[in-house]
This record gives sequence, structure tokens and C-alpha cells, in this order.
Amino acid sequence: MIDYDGRRFTSAGVPADEEYPIALYRQDGNLLWGEFSGGHARRGTLTGVCAPDGTLDFAYCMVLDTGAVVSGRCRSTPEVLPDGRILLHETWERYGEHAEVGVSLLEELSQTTKGQS
Repeated sequence: MIDYDGRRFTSAGVPADEEYPIALYRQDGNLLWGEFSGGHARRGTLTGVCAPDGTLDFAYCMVLDTGAVVSGRCRSTPEVLPDGRILLHETWERYGEHAEVGVSLLEELSQTTKGQS
């Protein structure tokens, strides 16, 4: 099982001069949770589980800079990069007024990368 505790992630491919969300993941056994903010997300949280292969299943809720409250669920499949960082391939679904489905990539920030959490 991948240990996600203390790892920070952000959207893959974001230009360096652009503000982007940063998530800090925590883990205890197979229980996973985290917080994120930045970019268009004023604040968000996630809670879920980690499978033995490192796949994550979690629910999330966030408040956007527009004031909209968004919730949904996500399944993230990890890819370990040559430098040891993790790239998460995400398939997500939002519920309610902001219903939408999509895919995205999150990349782990290196320990030396500065940013918020």
C-alpha cells in the first residue's frame, strides 16, 4: 500500500505563474483524509479509503471563490513516477446543482516545492 500521509498534490501541468490548489493528504491504515485550497477553491476537504494497490476512493466537498458549495466523489489511481513522486489519475463526479463528471491528473509536489496546504 502507498503511504499518502503528509504528501502534497496539485493539478498536473499548471503553469508556474498561475495560482493552483494544493492538497495535503493524511492517512492512518486504509483511512485517508485531506484538506486543500488555492486556485478557485477557497477551501475543501476529502475523506475516503486507500486500497492495497494504492487506489483511492473518497468523497469531497469544497467552497469555490464564487461562493458555490460543491460536493462529489472521486476514484484516483496512482502511477509512481521515476523520481518516486506519485501521479494520480482521477475520475470524479460532482452532485447536485453543479453536477458534472470528468477526469484529471494530480501530481505530487516534491518536498522542496513551496506552497500552501
